[in-house]
Amino acid sequence: MGSTSVVPDLPHGQDDTAGAVHAWVRGWAVSRGAADPVPAPWGFTLDVGLPGHVARHVLTAADEAAVRKITENPAAPGTWLKAPAPPEEFESWLGPGWSLAGGPGFLMSAPPHAARAGARPAVADGYRLDTWIRDGVARALVRTAAGAFAARGQAGMAGPVFVVDQVETDPAHQRRGLGRLLMHALTDATAERGATQGVLVATPEGRALYETTGWRVVAPLTGAVRG
Repeated sequence: MGSTSVVPDLPHGQDDTAGAVHAWVRGWAVSRGAADPVPAPWGFTLDVGLPGHVARHVLTAADEAAVRKITENPAAPGTWLKAPAPPEEFESWLGPGWSLAGGPGFLMSAPPHAARAGARPAVADGYRLDTWIRDGVARALVRTAAGAFAARGQAGMAGPVFVVDQVETDPAHQRRGLGRLLMHALTDATAERGATQGVLVATPEGRALYETTGWRVVAPLTGAVRG
């Protein structure tokens, strides 16, 4: 399965949601090693190929008719659907067998210079940071001096866009600035490879962190899964 669609520069007007979704889908596919997104009238479909996540449909707009059509047709268990709509509205559009999943999300974007607002934080005492890039994915790993896991994150690169993904900090190492350190490290690594715009999907907790480092909310992004 392939696609020849081109990742656009993200627009900066009121109608930038579709462009941000397009960019996020392309970079997410690189980050997760999924198949190339296949365009559809309402957005994109991707084969993911994991237990509980065999495929996903992503809408570029809050399109009630498209959601109803997709979720009323037969779908394999583990098929996901995401749309830029608030959870309470999105849930009311779902067909039988579908339920909300993943919690509230926020589609966010920022250019690299904004995404690394302020000086890059120093690595806290007792930790070390390693970064590397392979197959279009930048990775950052924070470990303790003894080598134990503390935090990690990655970013898939698709054309001029980098998509931050799978950022996590071990609970024992939270509130030590490691999340901010990861974001700066990933932004620096991708900017050095020519990335000019960042996109991510944040949880409510992550949104608070990302807004302090220059990211802005474009739209809500809610997910559902076929059980």
